Order: sequence, then C-alpha cells, then structure tokens
Amino acid sequence: MRAIDFGRSVLLVERDKVGGTGIYNGALASKTVWEVSQRISSTNAVMKARHREPLRLSWDEVQRTLQEAMFERKYLYACHTQLLAARVGRDGLGVLRHERGTATLTGPHTVRISRGEASTEVHADHIIIATGSSPRSLPGIEVDERHILTSDGIFNIDAQPRSIVIIGAGVIGCEFATIFSNLGGTKVHLIDRAPRILPMEDDDVSELIAANLERRGVTIHHSAKLEHIAVVDGMVQYSLSYPDGRTEDIVVEKALVSVGRRPNVTGLGLENAGVAVDPATGNIVTDGTTTSQPHIQVVGDATATNMLVNLGELEGRHAVERIWAGREGHIAYDNVSTIMFLDPEVASVGLNEQDCRRRGIAYRVARIDYSCLARAIAMRRTQGFFKLLVTNDADMRVIGMRAVGEHASSAIEAVALMMRKGIGVQELADLIHPHPSITEGVQECARMLLGTSIFKPTVFDDRMRCYTWTPQVEGLVAA
Repeated sequence: MRAIDFGRSVLLVERDKVGGTGIYNGALASKTVWEVSQRISSTNAVMKARHREPLRLSWDEVQRTLQEAMFERKYLYACHTQLLAARVGRDGLGVLRHERGTATLTGPHTVRISRGEASTEVHADHIIIATGSSPRSLPGIEVDERHILTSDGIFNIDAQPRSIVIIGAGVIGCEFATIFSNLGGTKVHLIDRAPRILPMEDDDVSELIAANLERRGVTIHHSAKLEHIAVVDGMVQYSLSYPDGRTEDIVVEKALVSVGRRPNVTGLGLENAGVAVDPATGNIVTDGTTTSQPHIQVVGDATATNMLVNLGELEGRHAVERIWAGREGHIAYDNVSTIMFLDPEVASVGLNEQDCRRRGIAYRVARIDYSCLARAIAMRRTQGFFKLLVTNDADMRVIGMRAVGEHASSAIEAVALMMRKGIGVQELADLIHPHPSITEGVQECARMLLGTSIFKPTVFDDRMRCYTWTPQVEGLVAA
C-alpha cells in the first residue's frame, strides 16, 4: 500500500493466505479467543459471588467467534485489493497485483514464482522480503499438531482439552495459559525454566500475573527442566527435573510448545541474489531494513528481531520510503508500545527497572495501585498498577512506563509520544484527563514525582511508592 502511494507497480507474492500469521494464527486469532475468555471469566466472577453455576461455552462456540473475526479481517483485505485493482489509473496510485505461489530469488533482480507444476519468472528493480516467521521447535520434541502443538496448530484442535502443558513461560505461553484458565474446564501446567515467569519484566509485573494464574488453578513449574516428552496411548507424558534434585512425571491431554519463532528465510534463494546471511544463525544480515544488496530490503519477522505486527508494518513503510523517498537513518524502537494479553493485561513502553539497572541508568519511579483510581473502583477492577520511570534530573524526562490492569493499553500511547518528544512529567501532570478514567493514574504518577499528588505515598505506602535508584547507591532512596 505504501509503495502504490508513490505511483509504483507492485507485485505481491504469497504462497498461503494474505494476512498471514497476523490474522490466522497470531495476533488477531489469539486476541479474539482471549477476549472471549475474559468475558467468560468476568461473568463467572459475578456468578460465583451470587452462588450460581459457572458459564461454560463449548469449543465450537469459541471457534465460531474466532472464524467470524478472521473472516471479517480477511474480507477487508480481499475487498480492498479488488476495489483498488478496479481503480487503475485513478487517484494517482500505482498498480497492485497479487500472485499466489512460492517465490524464489533466482538472481539479484529476478524472482521465480511457482505454483504446482507451473512457474513464471519476473524482474523487479526492488525487492522486499516480508516472509514472516514460524514457531520455533525444541530438539527431542516431535510436534505432530494433534497432541503436541505449536501456536500454529492450537486453534485447529477439535475440542477444548481437559488438560494441557505449555512449554515456555514467555509472553505467548502466558497468554495461552491465561486463555485456557479463563475458559475453565482445562487444567493448565506451565513449564518455566527460569525462577519466575515473564523474566523480561520487573518482579512486580511477573509476580502479579503468576499469582492470578495460580489462583485460577494453573500449576507453574518454576525452575523446571523438561527431561522428556512423548505421546503415549493418545496422551502426552512429560518428565521434569528441578535444581534441588526432585523429579516429576505428569500426563496431560495436549502440549503446546511456545518457545519463540524463527524467520522464514530458508529456501528463498538468497545465495542466488548475493544476499549475505549470518553463518551461525542463517538469518539475513541487515543494516536497518537493508540487506547486503541495497535494492533488497527485509522487514517484519523475517528480520529475526522485534517480531510484532505493528513493527512489521512500520518497517515495511520505512523500507519503501528508503527506496522512493530517499529516507535515511534507521527506525527508532525506543518508544514502541506493546501489550501482553494476560490477566490483567500488561502494556509497556520504554525501559523498566531491571533494564535501567542493567545499563546503570539512574532513574526515579512512581507507582500507584488501581485501588486508588475512581474508574477502577467503579468497574470493580482494582487489581493492577501504573509505574512511571523518569530520568534522575531536573527535567525528569519519561524513559518508560508499565501499566498492569484493565484498559492498560489505552493509557500507554500518550507516554510513548512524550518519550519520542523528550517531554518531562510536568506536561503530563498539567494535562486535564477525563474523569473518571484509567489514564488519571498516569497523571497521578507524574504528580507523585513532582510532590503534588492527591494521595500521598508517605500515607498510602501500601498502594503508592515513589523512589530513586542510582548506580552509586545500588539501592532505593525515598523521593
């Protein structure tokens, strides 16, 4: 789409479904099921309080909602592409063609498109590789997508499993643990090789998410090593060992391998085009989005970094603008906003505390619990917190934020913009937020740092914290 803005002729080659993982087995799919599971969980919280029987949806009903969501998104792409093709020569836009098939580079400027027995070769002045990624596997684990699944196969199961083990306690593993525990009827085991889940986040984030998962019946195997896993008589058997010498053997109905993703670059014919790859990893060597061949760009998951839909789109736009608008420099990822669909949801931008300490960056931090926010109280959703990090100087520029709780994602974007513009917390404190709203918690964090908050952390120290960390002190100093 960005390329046709420049009036260019574009050939889009896709061997499977337009939209790829973003629609069918990634962001849209998992978040649709997460939304369903959250509504069931919220409803059942009310039912439990009223001593009523819990609500249960059949897996067919969950799948029907999922299929509807995927169809709506797919229809937008298909309809838009067809209507766009019918407007050739109008609006000053370029021409877009779509070919179904497998693309292979046969030279620096040539691509062979194969579909069954037929093939054709095309010439292009510029080429963009946007081939996405696939679930990563582990040695010794035979994935059959029936009993031992990946995130590609989990949505194709015929029925909700009565029990499942999830291998990997990163974002995706924790999201699926949240989904199945929210739906009810599934005993969830989560294998965490580290001492705590979500190790990339601060302790307060991972501890809250872990506590909620365990409250919903999830068994988290902390510091566990998977020794063996296999399908026996239609069930999945796995063995764990622990640092203290303990071992454990468990049988479940399904297993989900969630240990990250790898770029789809094998078999592209990169060597034919002279595109350099890292001999150790097989990943494409890049300078930003540019490969060793200046006319060939690589974007999205195929870069083997920053595997997020919004960043893939950003990189695609950036690559096209490098080609036809002379855009220079690299993309800045410092103010990228992300959201983890957990219980509660977690939104983030910039650095967290462990990032700052690892880099030796002094910072000030303010944290306020949702229990202090009028909107959270009105929603009866008081579990969660805001945590705002700023530079330890007079400017107090925002360097990161974590929002954990209901509507967390709606509060993050303004802070991302402040980070990009280098704005200090005074501006954030002076904004007039709608009331009651969750975003008032962000403003209250800014006011805490300025000493002007409504509630005082010295009084509500169980719900509010404000402190400074410096590398020299290696500790916390009350603000």
